[in-house]
Parts: sequence; structure tokens; C-alpha cells
Amino acid sequence: MTAKPRVWISRPTFPDIVARLDPYFEVVAEPREIVFPPAELAAKIRDCDAVIVGLKERVGAAEVAGAARLRIVANLGVGYDNLDLAALTAAGIAASNTAGALDESVADFTWAMLLGAARRMGEAERWLRAGQWQGTRFTDWLGMDVRGRTLGILGMGRIGQAVARRAVGFGMDVIYHNRSRLPQALESECRARWVDKGELLRLSDFLVLALPLTPESRHAIGATELAQMKPTAVLANIARGGIVDDGALADALAQGKLAAAALDVFEGEPVVNPRLLELDNVLLSPHIASASPDARRGMTAMAVDNVLALFGHGPHAGRPPTILNPEVLAAAGSNHPTPSQEQHP
Repeated sequence: MTAKPRVWISRPTFPDIVARLDPYFEVVAEPREIVFPPAELAAKIRDCDAVIVGLKERVGAAEVAGAARLRIVANLGVGYDNLDLAALTAAGIAASNTAGALDESVADFTWAMLLGAARRMGEAERWLRAGQWQGTRFTDWLGMDVRGRTLGILGMGRIGQAVARRAVGFGMDVIYHNRSRLPQALESECRARWVDKGELLRLSDFLVLALPLTPESRHAIGATELAQMKPTAVLANIARGGIVDDGALADALAQGKLAAAALDVFEGEPVVNPRLLELDNVLLSPHIASASPDARRGMTAMAVDNVLALFGHGPHAGRPPTILNPEVLAAAGSNHPTPSQEQHP
């Protein structure tokens, strides 16, 4: 009897979804979530035919060097800056992400962060919990209204578009900058117009970052860019740490060059720049924008679908739905879809 292919899952997830793999694979799922040192990660991968990993697992040439059987690395995330895509492609290993599974959840969370930062909700809650509420004056705790303002979006992929569609209810003018302009029909659906990056920075009352982290987008928002923004503006980063120069952002917030920020991601996370922790005009959350049951279950299901499909099983048999390097499948003589990726400027 031929042994089943082996799948390793780097963290506990949803057993009922993972069970879809059982008829076809030997499944090994980690019982707890930890950070694996590179050598241990390589050892975990070595005898696998497929792996499902998260953002904590950085998979590149060294990690797959001894994995002669490995055919796919399925990432539990839209962003895949933890994967060395070039190295995986060179090794003939497919990679996939979970594009589309978390868009609406992340867009909802983005608006929670925007509104919270604009109306100083984090600062007010800390003040109340500290027992300082003995009454408030009429002009205390003035925040910024959202309605009628200009929303700017840097990176107009699926998540950026979902954020834009929600702006309709607030009567906002939506502008965006992207590496490539959206088709006119999609611009109309989002009620958004393309501007160059400089104009985006100058005009935005609220600026949302929704682009992937790449060498080109690292520090896309630094001291130079922050200096072009309105001092009354609010910046929200729900994309990846490293897109913003957190030190420069702390300077701008402390010096009153920017009104507020809302950050779900950070450079070097889980370590957070201590200067950001000291500021009242920044709303912080621990990289949880996709943390809803619907989104996380959808992400798991998509990773499972990609593994099943690569091995010829399930509704997408032979056509993994969110493959990132379709040239690997082409080299193997398989049909494949166009890769689904967030765009970046």
C-alpha cells in the first residue's frame, strides 16, 4: 500500500476544516503555536509533501534545501513576505496565499481603527480607567469627524477596495494610489479616483495603508512622506510593519505634524517602538485585523483548498485557487489560474 503524502501544519487551527485533508494525506498539526528556529523549521519541513504555515514561519532556500518531496507551501495570510518566493520557485515548489478570505473582516477592522483614532477612543478609555473622569468640560475630548472628509488609500487591492466601499456611508471623497490604475468600472464601483502619491499624501484627511511589504514598499511612508501630509491627518496601517518608518512616525506624532495614527502592524513585531507606546495620539492593536472566526476559518479553508487542488483533489483539482508562482505549475504541465495578489504602488 502506497503511503499517503505528508502535510505539516505549523499551528493549531480549525480541526473540522483540516479534516478535509485526512482522506488523502497524513496530517501532522502542531499542538501549540511557537516560533521555530530556522534549523528546526527545516527539520519539520524536510519529509513533507506539503506544508501550511503562518507569518511566523520564514521559508526560503535554506529551509527547503533538504525537502526533496515538498510541492507546496500554503501560507495562512494574504501577505507573503515571510516566503522567499524566488527561492521556492527556483526549487520547483508552489506557494499560495489566502487572498480574498479576509478582505471584509480586515476592512471592518480598518474602519474601527480609523474611527477610534479620529475620536481619541483609546486615549479616552485609558483616562477613564485611570479614574480621572470627575466630569468633562464642553470643549474637552474634541476629535475629528469622518463624514465629508477625504479618504486616501495607498494600495488598492481587494482590501483597499473593501475599505473604499465602506466610505460611501460616510460621504467621503475617496482617492487612491496604486502601482497600476484600476479599471474604470472598478473605480466607479469604489467611487474612487486615482492620484499620484504626492497628491494622495497632500489631500488625505485619513490615509489607509493596504499594500504588501516588498523591498520597494519598505518605508513607503517615512519622514519625507509624513512631512507632506496635513497636520490634521490620521494615518492607519493595517498592512505590514516596515511599510512605515515607525521612528519617523513617532517623531511626527510627538511634534504635532500628524494628528493621530492607528497601527495594527509594526516594524520588528511583536516588539513595538517604545516611543509609540508613550504617545496618546496613536491607537495600537496587536496585528489582529483578520481575527474574526469567519476570516480565520476562511483562511484555513483556502490553504486546505490549495493543498488539495495541487494534488488533484477537491473542487479546484489541478488549479490551486490562489497560487503565487503559477510558473511552477506550468513547468509541471498543469493548468493554473492567474495569481491573486494585492497590488502595490
